[in-house]
Amino acid sequence: QVQLVESGGGLVQAGGSLRLSCAASGFTFSRYAMGWFRQAPGKEREFVAAISWSGGSTYYVDSVKGRFTISRDSAKNTVYLQMNSLKPEDTAVYYCAAYYSDYPEGWAGRVEEYHYWGRGTQVTVSS
Repeated sequence: QVQLVESGGGLVQAGGSLRLSCAASGFTFSRYAMGWFRQAPGKEREFVAAISWSGGSTYYVDSVKGRFTISRDSAKNTVYLQMNSLKPEDTAVYYCAAYYSDYPEGWAGRVEEYHYWGRGTQVTVSS
């Protein structure tokens, strides 16, 4: 049974940091690129960051570049999102997702391209 379980969300003041984790099971984690998406109330789910299954390539939406870092630990089947210098506009439910790729540097940036999804974790940034 495929599972993606996010954790690490919470309430933080603007300028603070959070580290999200996503524990994966039930599929071959080492052959899947991983992504983080977020969805704010009344808005569509949007791409935040992705990492190839080799771990050698990472991608970010412009609004988080220089503040967020995605990483993965294949030994633990876990992907992380380190979020620094948080802003109120980062408030959203954050989801991790898995994308199968034949290529070690493959990745995807669209919701419909991802095969598996977690249930999300709430991040709230107060001003």
